[in-house]
Amino acid sequence: DPASAPRTRTGGWRTGERPEAHLESCVNCLLCWLYCPDSAIELDGERFTGFDLDYCKGCGICAEVCPVDAIEMVAE
Repeated sequence: DPASAPRTRTGGWRTGERPEAHLESCVNCLLCWLYCPDSAIELDGERFTGFDLDYCKGCGICAEVCPVDAIEMVAE
C-alpha cells in the first residue's frame, strides 16, 4: 500500500539554496504546488502556507513559476 510506505526525507540533499515565501504577495495560484517535484509545498486546505524543508532540494522551480515573485531562493 503506497499510502503506508515511509517517506524518505531528502531535504539534506539541498543545493545550498532554499525557497523563502513572501505570503503577503502570494495570490494562491498554486503553480508552486503543481510544479514542485518533491511535494515540498505546504497547504492549509487550498492555501499556500510555506515549504516542508525536510523534502525540498532547492531546485528553484517554485520560484521560477511564481507569477508574482512571492518565492525567492535564498542561501542556506
